[in-house]
Amino acid sequence: MNFPSDLRYTKEHEWIRVAGDEAYVGITDFAQSELGELVYIEVDTVGETIEKDQVFGTVEAVKTTSDLYMPVSGEILEFNDELSESGGDNPGLINEDPYGKGWIVKIRLTEPGQVDALMTADEYAAMVG
Repeated sequence: MNFPSDLRYTKEHEWIRVAGDEAYVGITDFAQSELGELVYIEVDTVGETIEKDQVFGTVEAVKTTSDLYMPVSGEILEFNDELSESGGDNPGLINEDPYGKGWIVKIRLTEPGQVDALMTADEYAAMVG
């Protein structure tokens, strides 16, 4: 399993990569491997401000659907067009490259200090064992 050290992680298996007052959010390598082949990603919250731990979308795999939770409070600026049904329609990018091309949303942080409370790569790796 791959857990990049420049990211922060949640117990719900989301990751966040902060760049100034914006950030990218996706699901971890562990999460995508547990879910299996992803077939659909739904995010209908673009333009909304979502509080930490609230649902911002769903990922659908062949056998199950899982909610996506905001790791920190923020405004959803963009849904990765490569994943969207109206764009590239390629949810498998998350399976192939969960920390790169498989990011799910770009957000503007409304409470940047919340990032510090998230798990480091080592803490997340210990949790998923």
